[in-house]
Amino acid sequence: MIADDAVSVPLVEPDAEGVAPDLRRQVQQQRLGELVDRLLAAGGLQAARLADSGVTGGADVSLDSLGRLPMVTKRDLWEHYPHGLRAVPAEDVVCVHGSSGTGGRPTLVPYTAHDVDIWARVMARALGGAGATRRSIVHNAYGYGLFTGGLGVHHGGIRLGATVVPMSGGMTERQIRMLVDVRPDILTCTPSYAIFLGEAMRAADVEGDSLRAGLFGAEPWTNEMRVQIERLLGLRALDIYGLSEIIGPGVACESLDSDGMLNVAEDHFYVEAVDSDGDPVPDGTPGELVFTTLTKTGMPLLRYRSGDVAVLAGPVPGAPRTLRRMSKLLGRTDDMLVVRGVNVFPTEIEAVLLADERVSPHYLVVEDRRDAARPELRVAVEPAVTVDEERLAGELDAALRERLGITCVVRVLARGSVPRTEVGKARRFARWTGGEAPLAGID
Repeated sequence: MIADDAVSVPLVEPDAEGVAPDLRRQVQQQRLGELVDRLLAAGGLQAARLADSGVTGGADVSLDSLGRLPMVTKRDLWEHYPHGLRAVPAEDVVCVHGSSGTGGRPTLVPYTAHDVDIWARVMARALGGAGATRRSIVHNAYGYGLFTGGLGVHHGGIRLGATVVPMSGGMTERQIRMLVDVRPDILTCTPSYAIFLGEAMRAADVEGDSLRAGLFGAEPWTNEMRVQIERLLGLRALDIYGLSEIIGPGVACESLDSDGMLNVAEDHFYVEAVDSDGDPVPDGTPGELVFTTLTKTGMPLLRYRSGDVAVLAGPVPGAPRTLRRMSKLLGRTDDMLVVRGVNVFPTEIEAVLLADERVSPHYLVVEDRRDAARPELRVAVEPAVTVDEERLAGELDAALRERLGITCVVRVLARGSVPRTEVGKARRFARWTGGEAPLAGID
């Protein structure tokens, strides 16, 4: 495992990552003006909204006045499917990425060659912050395809000059074989698959002793899960954040010297944190992340409401990276549970469960709304060791009640009861409004 004081983490792009914040702000201001000019020239939804706000050109907009400008939401992208808010001619688009979107409604994002270059640059920074170099071998187990994870890491690894092993997701036996034979030092995949892979390696009595660090994202995960991953794989587990609407992975990433938070590539992606009314919240206060793509050309976005909730902070004092930072995701605005008047993010539940060493990282949270007047939270867990199941359930219920302020129905199920995933994102939350239980034994 990598220790903080044992590794020097050089900057991949010193003029971007290590520049004085006041100089970076000058660059951001210039790029904001250029973005507004591009949007107005492209016409369409964002241009119309800018015009309605009295903006006639980039010179009319400043970073200090950004909060007065209109926002873009996921619904805007849905309503302009399939071409989204494309701002360039079709012949300038070199690839398209996206996801199924919330509720299965698709989101597609066009990229120009310029956008792909930016993506490669910020991903190279992310890998470099994890200690990767030109001599590194990156085992990339994110899925390749419309999902941005696999190709984003791939672009960044090649840009850095590292060797990329494009495994994609699934095929766990082959993944293990490559980890043993090729001996990569960097692992990239979802945190849930990192757990799955670590358990499979342990079951096969195989150690990935070449691994030094991993970048795990595409799902909210807690520091408690970090402990589980590091214990299983013997590496330093770091968080990476991105969304296809902005660029993909690399929007922000934890580094070995970022003190547990994620460095935001803010020379390309200006970030704000706002409350439910869209008003700014101070650093250190949870808020919804709003991103402005300062340099993107294919589908540039001005003040995109991400739906992701986190805390913003300044750079680590005295650190070589002078970028603003964001916390690990606390949750999503659309995933917040309101149970008997109490607001709960699923990540708060995970933090309690995985703080108990008797609990495995496989769990499911169920919002039981079969009786809309009396909603309940049901939590299914699996034990990591042999336990008194009734006692464990009672103690977890007490811990959750102390943390959340509400009573939960905890069920300790046999190992293997909670479904695993080899490909895609783990399913850790379900809503139950009627019919069969989402998981046997949770009722």
